[in-house]
Amino acid sequence: MKNCLEIKDLCKSYGDFALDHVNLTIPGGTIMGLIGENGAGKTTTIKCILNLIRRDSGTITILGKDNVADERAAKLEVGVVLDECFFHDSLRPKDLKRILGPVYPTWDDNLYADYLKKFKLPEEKLIKEFSRGMKMKLSLAAALAHQPKLLILDEATAGLDPVVRDEILDEFLSFICDEDHAILISSHITSDLEKAADYITYIHEGKIVLSEAKDDILDRYGRVGCSAADLRAIDPSDLLRVRKGSFGCEALVPDRGAFHKKYPKLMVEKIHLEDIMLFVGKGEET
Repeated sequence: MKNCLEIKDLCKSYGDFALDHVNLTIPGGTIMGLIGENGAGKTTTIKCILNLIRRDSGTITILGKDNVADERAAKLEVGVVLDECFFHDSLRPKDLKRILGPVYPTWDDNLYADYLKKFKLPEEKLIKEFSRGMKMKLSLAAALAHQPKLLILDEATAGLDPVVRDEILDEFLSFICDEDHAILISSHITSDLEKAADYITYIHEGKIVLSEAKDDILDRYGRVGCSAADLRAIDPSDLLRVRKGSFGCEALVPDRGAFHKKYPKLMVEKIHLEDIMLFVGKGEET
């Protein structure tokens, strides 16, 4: 299994914000979910990968190619879907193959037609008449038609209804069914990532605070609710973050099993990715 994307010690400073030594690896055949608050650095990281903004330091390798030194060759193997459809409203789906075909040597008209049919997108209809879900599926069809090996999506499923999101997630799973393809998806919809992602990377204030296999995170991490007195009796090294309220306290636990053995009287609940985001975003360090 080779890595489709490797980011090592990526730094990018804007003065009031900086990506601080971001490290990220996506093996072939996997989906990496990138989560974090607004302004945490998700889109900046993606723009650095695509060389839309120049990194200050570090390296980014796409399928073995440096994204700056071998930019053109690297980008030919990348499909990108952003949170908005950037195809002009006056175009029709059938027009896109004449525009994008000459750009990508690997563009496949038949594959594009198959995706339009699969997604039930009429070739003759103007894009301005498409719903948001239809526009997103059109962007995905165009991104996949040149047969990329790495798919990058930045909030691509935001604002879509659950049926459309589920349809797109199924397509993602089909895309990575071998070990030659991978997906990086930035999303606030953590429930989608819990369904589809193999790995989760959490970026907070420009730093990676968590990057692990999704199943390991959901199996190990937990939440304990307790009184202030109970909290004082817990070794701070057994907790990651704490939230204190008027009616008690709750804490993020990195290992539910170990915590339960050490503190059998305290109940530890399973946790979701959204809960972890709330703890990191609003909780206090121990």
